[in-house]
Amino acid sequence: MKKPSDVVTFGCRLNAYESEVMKEHAEKAGLEGAIIFNTCAVTNEAVRQARQAIRKARREHPEARIIVTGCAAQIAPAEFAQMPEVDLVLGNDEKMKAESWQPAVALHSNEKVIVNDIMSVRETAGHLVHGFEGRARAFVQVQNGCDHRCTFCIIPYGRGNSRSVAAGEVVAQVRTLVEAGYKEVVLTGVDITSYGSDLPGHPSLGNLARRILKLVPELERLRLSSIDSIEADDELMRLIADEERLMPHLHLSLQSGDNMILKRMKRRHLREDSIRFCIEARRLRPDIVFGADFIAGFPTETEEMFENTLRLVDECGLTWLHVFPFSPRPGTPAARMPQVDRAVIKSRAERLRAKGAERVRLHLEEGVGTTRTVLMESETLGRTNQFTPVHLVNASVRPGEILDVRLAAHDGVSFQGQCAA
Repeated sequence: MKKPSDVVTFGCRLNAYESEVMKEHAEKAGLEGAIIFNTCAVTNEAVRQARQAIRKARREHPEARIIVTGCAAQIAPAEFAQMPEVDLVLGNDEKMKAESWQPAVALHSNEKVIVNDIMSVRETAGHLVHGFEGRARAFVQVQNGCDHRCTFCIIPYGRGNSRSVAAGEVVAQVRTLVEAGYKEVVLTGVDITSYGSDLPGHPSLGNLARRILKLVPELERLRLSSIDSIEADDELMRLIADEERLMPHLHLSLQSGDNMILKRMKRRHLREDSIRFCIEARRLRPDIVFGADFIAGFPTETEEMFENTLRLVDECGLTWLHVFPFSPRPGTPAARMPQVDRAVIKSRAERLRAKGAERVRLHLEEGVGTTRTVLMESETLGRTNQFTPVHLVNASVRPGEILDVRLAAHDGVSFQGQCAA
C-alpha cells in the first residue's frame, strides 16, 4: 500500500498556507506516493536548496513521483523540467486547483510542464484549510501577487499582479479555524498592505482586520505577516492603538536605511518615512515590537550607505532582523547594476546580523521580570504576543494553549519563563 503524498515547503508563510491547501487537495483526490516540492525564488540560495532537496529525495525514494511547484518552478519551469529527478512541474496558479492533484494528472500526465502565464491570473480564491499539521497558529491568505517592481525582486514574475480574497471568504476561513481550535491566526500574502485595491469599494487591510475581529469574537489573537509601512492605512493604525487582540508585533519590509539605495531599489519610502512610522506606531501602542527585512550589499552600496542602514535599526527601535546578503536574480534590473564585492556583502550581512542580535538582547533584558501571554507551540516552547520565543522551565503544557508566563531570565536569544500563578 502506497503512503500518502508528502509536501516539502520552502520560503514564506504564504507557501506554508498553500502547502496545506495542496495537501488537502491531494488527500481528497487519493493521490499516493508523490513528493511535492513547494519552492521559493526569493534568493539564489533558496533555489539551490530546493534543487538539492529534490536530488536527495530521488536518491532516498527512487519509486516516488516528484512534483515541483512554487515560485521557482513558476519562474524557471524549464530548469526544473530538465532535472532527471523531476516528473512534473506545476505553476503557482495550477497548484491551487483541486483537479491538478487528481492521480490522472499528477501521476499520469503526458506533459512534464503545466505552467500558465501568471500575469494573466486576475483573481485569488479563498481556500478553506481545516488545520495546519504541527503548527499552533494558522495562516489565512488574504492576498497574492504584487503590483510593484522593486529592482531586486523576481517574485512578481512568480506570483503575478496583486489580487485580493473577498472579505467574506477570509472571515469564513478564520471562523472555521477558530472552530477547529486555533487561537491565533496570521493574515498572509505577498503584499498584504495592498489588500482591497482590486475589490469593489477598495476596502483596506485595516478594514479587513476590523471585520475579522468584530465578526469572529472568539478569535483570541490576530497577527499580520510582513507589511509595507508606507501603505499602512488609517484604520489599521487605529486598530494598533485600540485592539488588544491584534498582536503588538509588525514585520516591516524596509530593505535599506539609505535614501539613494532605496531609490535604486525602486522602493516607495524614504528612511525618514520608516522612522516616522515606528515612532507613531509606538506612540499608539507602547509595547509594540518591530521586525524588518534588510538587504546587505545592494549594488552601488558604499560603506557610508551601509552605515545609514545600521543607524536606522536603532532609530526605528527594531528588534527582529531578517538579513539577506544581496543575490542578483537574473531578469531583474539590480542584476545589471554595478555589483558589490561578495566578501564585502558577506561582511555587511554579518555586521547587520550582529546589530540585530544586540537589539534582541536589549529587548530580552527589558522583558525579564514581566508577565506576558504566550501561545505554546510545543509542550515547552511558545511565543509571546511580541513574537519572542519562551522556553518553559519545569513545566509541560499542551501545544496551542495560551498562558500567562512570568519571564524569569534569558539566554540572549529567548526567554526562560514560568507559568504565572
